[in-house]
Amino acid sequence: MELVTARVSDTRETPLKRQTRRIWRYKWLYAMLLPALAWVLLFDYLPLYGISIAFMDYNAIQGFSGSEWAGLKHFRELFESEMFRNAFKNTLIISLYKMISGFICPILLALSLNEIRARWFKKTLQTAVYLPRFVSWVVYGGIIALLLSPETGIVNKIVELFGGKPAYLLVEPSYFRTILVATDAMKEMGWAAIIYMAAIAGLNPEVYEAAVMDGATRFRRIVHVTLPGISGTIIVIFILRVGYLMSAGLDQVINLYNPMVFEVGDILDTYIYRVGIEQFSLSLAAAADVIKGIIGLAMVLAANQIAKRINDSGIF
Repeated sequence: MELVTARVSDTRETPLKRQTRRIWRYKWLYAMLLPALAWVLLFDYLPLYGISIAFMDYNAIQGFSGSEWAGLKHFRELFESEMFRNAFKNTLIISLYKMISGFICPILLALSLNEIRARWFKKTLQTAVYLPRFVSWVVYGGIIALLLSPETGIVNKIVELFGGKPAYLLVEPSYFRTILVATDAMKEMGWAAIIYMAAIAGLNPEVYEAAVMDGATRFRRIVHVTLPGISGTIIVIFILRVGYLMSAGLDQVINLYNPMVFEVGDILDTYIYRVGIEQFSLSLAAAADVIKGIIGLAMVLAANQIAKRINDSGIF
């Protein structure tokens, strides 16, 4: 009778009281969440107020209140600028190539590492492919420049062995985008593969045992067991990568490009850096950043809806 009474009293609770009781019950977990919420609020949401700069003729001395409202003036100026259009085009091309290579390479690497049976070799290889992730692009860019040097670079030495002529590939527009994509994949795929390795480790080993009993080869087990088992993780990572389609990698490009490859290497990030920091045109730089953010958000929403319709899987 008391149990029935308690249940009836629970149903009579208002949603606010029920939520309050739940928060009090898990108060220490919510307390642990507060620093993360404060961080997000301070560094992600409060700076959004700065978007208003894109709609002003912003003057750093006069501040937000003293600057005149300009409306869509800076956005029109951007779309009329040939330099902005070139940076926009380069960003799409480079980011698309990076998204494809950065999406496929970690999956292949994770599948390959999972098939290695010698534990010592597997751990050694894992460490070797993870290490570049912890090297800054300043250092990594210097290493790439040395490797591609026409005088001492190992790449040109190999070319000479096969009768070719040495060339400084970093100043060749036809090779620059390929270098960006390849070096980005080499640096980041080891770290990205960790997520897929964790997803593979969580698969039920009995499914693999059943596949072996049915006579499935290693390749068949990868295709019919491993890949379907981590498909949810693959979709989530793909959606997140789509959100970075308008970010082609400021750290990498600014450390590798030069005036000789400016036409094919200038991206939105370097354009915003140059206009905002070097030319101190903050309103124009903010307008370019707003365009980049809106397109990125739209791409994430579209990719999420497509994923939910195809596989009923998404990030929200």
